[in-house]
Amino acid sequence: MELNSDISAIVTGGASGLGEATARSLAAKGVKVGIFDMNTERGQMVADDIGGVFTKVDVSSIDSVDAGLDFVRAANGQERIMVNCAGIGLGMKTASRKRDTGEILAHDPAAYIRIININLIGSFLCASKSAAGMMSLEPLDPDGERGVIINTASVAAEDGQIGQVAYSSSKGGIKGMTLPMARDLGREGIRVNTILPGFFETPIYEQMIPEVKESLRAHVVFPNRFGKPAEYGALATFLCENVYINGECIRSDASARMPPR
Repeated sequence: MELNSDISAIVTGGASGLGEATARSLAAKGVKVGIFDMNTERGQMVADDIGGVFTKVDVSSIDSVDAGLDFVRAANGQERIMVNCAGIGLGMKTASRKRDTGEILAHDPAAYIRIININLIGSFLCASKSAAGMMSLEPLDPDGERGVIINTASVAAEDGQIGQVAYSSSKGGIKGMTLPMARDLGREGIRVNTILPGFFETPIYEQMIPEVKESLRAHVVFPNRFGKPAEYGALATFLCENVYINGECIRSDASARMPPR
């Protein structure tokens, strides 16, 4: 896909981290960018900075996603690019014992459901509804491409740590839907790919104590550092541009493998 001012994109979670970097990368190519996020102040600031539009969206809510799509489409037209970066993390074991009392606790069901709703179902809702809109568009080129969807999983989808059962489930689901979604939409000229980022300098990792960050960095092969959000944004942009990449799950992790804890 040739990126220019005729192309509209939506980036969920675009107010910070990987989503913000992607929104900025696409905007630098001239793309009209709409941002979905729950952080109104930050989301509007990023949108203003890149000449895009922002709307507050809870990706786990059908009504909120529908309203967000209507808002961005009214401003920028039907999107040809949907990048799903919205997501949250959680640390909680499948079952555990309290150290002080020995009390046995099962995983909080509500917490598990919340992670699945935001990370997995939110990605699916935005992808599915965006694809339906893309199907109304005329193809861009002789190949028949109408649009592209990029989902964000995590290396935790493949090597999740202790306490990541909910998070890894949600990200594993995103990885698992990539190929069937690409096959569902292939005849319509809509591609689907997923990025599995490793350790990146995002707000989640910035809040970690230095000792924990250093422990994780030790598992990164080369370059031996956390990833930069701009590197994720560059990869997402490349996947938009390269028409022959479809149905793929791509790790961006500098050969890191997550340790058990």
